[in-house]
Amino acid sequence: MNWLFQANWLADEKPYRRQQVIEGVFKNLITDWGQATNLPLALRQYLELECSLEIDAITSISKDKTSEKALIKYADGLCAETVLMRHKTGRLTVCVSSQIGCPLGCSFCATGKLGLQRNLTAGEILMQVLYWARLVKQEDDRLNNLVFMGMGEPLLNYDEVWSAIRWINSDEGLGIGARHISISTAGIVPGIRRLAAENYQVNLAISLHASNNRLRTKLMPINKRYNIEQVLIAVDNYIVKTGRQVMFEYLLLSGINDSPNHARELAKLLNKSLYIVNLLPYNPTGVYRASKKEEQNEFRRILSEAGIKVTVRNSLGGDIDAACGQLATQTTNSLPIR
Repeated sequence: MNWLFQANWLADEKPYRRQQVIEGVFKNLITDWGQATNLPLALRQYLELECSLEIDAITSISKDKTSEKALIKYADGLCAETVLMRHKTGRLTVCVSSQIGCPLGCSFCATGKLGLQRNLTAGEILMQVLYWARLVKQEDDRLNNLVFMGMGEPLLNYDEVWSAIRWINSDEGLGIGARHISISTAGIVPGIRRLAAENYQVNLAISLHASNNRLRTKLMPINKRYNIEQVLIAVDNYIVKTGRQVMFEYLLLSGINDSPNHARELAKLLNKSLYIVNLLPYNPTGVYRASKKEEQNEFRRILSEAGIKVTVRNSLGGDIDAACGQLATQTTNSLPIR
């Protein structure tokens, strides 16, 4: 899909041909150019050679059918994972990867163990979204929510991520509303500042996962570069510029960051009206254990009683390694394949 971002990809055609092509890709969700019967045969043949619509993917499905994970293979043989989540409300959310691997090395995250292999291009990001858009179209449905919470740190690949978002959001593209697009960051302060300056109402989520710098540095080495105080200053600037609520994600790790003292410390840290805490049940990757249900409930109770807006995310896709922190381009040979 990188051809979409080349200025001269239909330079020799009449201007209206471009609109026909874009409509075929994003509205009709065609999978090959032969389906674009409103285009001349010669143009279809050219597009088939130069602008492939093929997406090479293997899909695994969770036992409860609420999550599907696709391993997308790119032209250089490298792969990224993306997840479709089906919520009880009918909402269809795609979790998108922005990099192959990740350079940040968070100790709880399977992706971080891979290191960074490379950034994804905007076209490669779009391939993930189009793959799911085509699939749910077969069910007479459409995607309505998208989160950059897959492999990689999106704000370290800002330009490509933002180029993809423009197509995902625009009426010409997939038309997913900006307020239904979320970017999750480990706290890349320059990226948060850039995001604040954009004239888009996308959502910002901060992967916090600790209530103090000492613990956060242990869990997330990026905290040495951008500590909690620096991140919060950037977040507050984002709120001033956008008026948008910001979500702080917090994985509950048994015996590590889930004590009542941690909850009280977090409540003091995040006691602002446009902050919301999203508690995440941990899906083990071999390093830590998940907090027990009663520990999760107590942590939430302390935050709520301190006046903090708090939610608990339902854990989806654990049995296919599709849950938060588990994406690591693993093979899916033992799983149900679509």
